[in-house]
Amino acid sequence: MTTKEETTDAYADARDTTEGKVFTVTGGDWDSVIGGHDPVSDERLVVNMGPQHPSTHGVLRLVVEMEGETVRELRPVIGYLHTGIEKNTEYRTWTQGTTFVTRADYLAPIFNETAYCLAVEKLLGIEPPQRATTIRVIMMELNRIASHLVGLATTGMELGALSMMIYGFREREYILDIFEAVSGLRMNMAYVRPGGVAQDMPDEAVTKIRDFLKYMPGCINDYEKLLSGNPIWQERTQDIAYLDVSGCLAMGVTGPVLRAAGLPWDLRKTMPYCGYEDYDFEVATHTGADVWGRYLVRLEEMRQSLRIVEQALERLEPGPVMVEDKKIAWPAQLSLGGDGMGNSLAHVRKIMGQSMESLIHHFKLVTEGFRVPPGQVYVPIEAPRGELGIHLVSDGGTRPYRMHMREPSFVNLQAVPALAEGGLLADVIAGGASLDPVMGGCDR
Repeated sequence: MTTKEETTDAYADARDTTEGKVFTVTGGDWDSVIGGHDPVSDERLVVNMGPQHPSTHGVLRLVVEMEGETVRELRPVIGYLHTGIEKNTEYRTWTQGTTFVTRADYLAPIFNETAYCLAVEKLLGIEPPQRATTIRVIMMELNRIASHLVGLATTGMELGALSMMIYGFREREYILDIFEAVSGLRMNMAYVRPGGVAQDMPDEAVTKIRDFLKYMPGCINDYEKLLSGNPIWQERTQDIAYLDVSGCLAMGVTGPVLRAAGLPWDLRKTMPYCGYEDYDFEVATHTGADVWGRYLVRLEEMRQSLRIVEQALERLEPGPVMVEDKKIAWPAQLSLGGDGMGNSLAHVRKIMGQSMESLIHHFKLVTEGFRVPPGQVYVPIEAPRGELGIHLVSDGGTRPYRMHMREPSFVNLQAVPALAEGGLLADVIAGGASLDPVMGGCDR
């Protein structure tokens, strides 16, 4: 705000602030005002990448200040895909929460569901049956491969390796067929439930998984032959978007990006859950701290996931897939309907043919839900993009008092300026793609 006396000077003096130089202008030409203060003002250009897809990773806006082809400043702008998942779970029962969290990182739905259910189970003080835990491990590792395939496919397309896009999605379809055989749905399955899983894994799905274990290793070798020796791929990935261990730790970056900087931090090894301590596998690392290193880490992680799935199949002993406690188990000993989402008519008839108390109890469990003792927990797991944590607070009711997701895409995305500033505009896409962000997770 200027006083009456000050308005005689059309161009008030500039002042420096923490946000840069601020001008108070009451008239005249803007270009002439800043031109005298900024020697490269004519060479600076602000480029808006978005808010449509800047590539294929989701609705993201990148505000890039350019000097020629060099990125001087970059600012990610998020929020275009906000779904209010965290707040919505506060108005649903504990079981219904799985249908919301599964839609956050839509490329890793099984991880969202498992982390959420592990948190609910920790509050309840219960352990799911061994078969259910083993099925969770199988589904998570298959989902890890599927997620890395999308990351590899879209990165390939963005850098000009169009064949990689076709091959990556082709193999992912195989995994989605397995998911459909197990749960009835290809994505956003809400298959993992508090106390176990929605239904048992059928023999048909086990056969499909064994066939996939024979088929997939050769595909990963083909990807490596296609890309690793390609001079264009090497030029676009090696020494590009560098972020070392100290940078990762300063910004909370986890997952393949951190392991590609040389730190073997994998929650399956460092803070085991779901019995991962009993599986024989290696933590994939690289010391490049660049796009190339992240690509190689994801390739090796797919191989290690195949090892884990193979071991899990050998441990898949017959048994229940849901806790025995009828006050928690929903669904319990039921066969799902044809759409994979509701009770089958045969199961409804069975319940109605029992005592009136049994029918009333089932009705209250489905509509009202079970109660969870008061308390709060934080449960982290190793998702495809890094540490996925669920913070749950219970006030003793039938729905969460508060649910918050520590989503790796959201945390990792703040590293984009560090990756891009000082580099070329073309490398913004390579660096962003190497983080493999999913905006559904950022804007949950």
